[in-house]
Amino acid sequence: MRSKGKTRATAIVAVAFWLVVWQVASALVNERVLLVGPATVLTRLAGLVRQGEFWYSILNTLKRIALGFLLSVLAGIILAVLAYRSRVVKTLLSPLVKTIKTIPVASFIILLLIWIPSRNLAIATSFLMCFPLVYANVLEGLESTDRQLLEMADLFRIPQRKRITSIYLSQVMPFFHSACSLGLGLAWKSGIAAEVIGLPDHTIGDHLYQAKTYLDTASLFAWTLTIALLSVLCEHLVLGLFRQLARKLEVAA
Repeated sequence: MRSKGKTRATAIVAVAFWLVVWQVASALVNERVLLVGPATVLTRLAGLVRQGEFWYSILNTLKRIALGFLLSVLAGIILAVLAYRSRVVKTLLSPLVKTIKTIPVASFIILLLIWIPSRNLAIATSFLMCFPLVYANVLEGLESTDRQLLEMADLFRIPQRKRITSIYLSQVMPFFHSACSLGLGLAWKSGIAAEVIGLPDHTIGDHLYQAKTYLDTASLFAWTLTIALLSVLCEHLVLGLFRQLARKLEVAA
């Protein structure tokens, strides 16, 4: 308990330090178009929170990014299992996954704009950016499974369901957890970038672009802070749900 309290206090001090640095920098620059202080940003955010458009835009962006991320998790797990069981599948998927990983996000967004409506751009971009992470991490977790445990399972003729929940799940979960933690942040970054370029109506990306166009720096910072908070909140919720699901599967086994 003391360790947790000390860690929390240290984090608060670090945040306070950088807020002071931010405020001092804003005062030195003394130009609202270039840099506004944290108090101004929080005031602007408080004003946005009272608007229905704020919450409607968040909902639109959230559901698209969430859908893209969940599709990437589903596809990544399924294809990783197939690649683990078949060397042919693994060989065929390898160049595709490497290509997706190396192509810049902006290039993907521009290419996708040719093929799909801008309202679906965040879904497709989030999916493509997160899929390689999930696939590679789940596959690595499967391939690192303790061979002695698998041999023991064969020896005692343990059913496949029991092997999945008792052996594979415990081996893969750390890799899957890491993929989701990194993937959620990447999903938000790439999804918002897609909205800024595609400009679908009533989205966070659309408001960011408008703030930039009208040199509304306070709104730009306020929306950026909103994105950061949403990303952290989603990460805690999603990872917590996956951990609970893993525990239930282990108990059911």
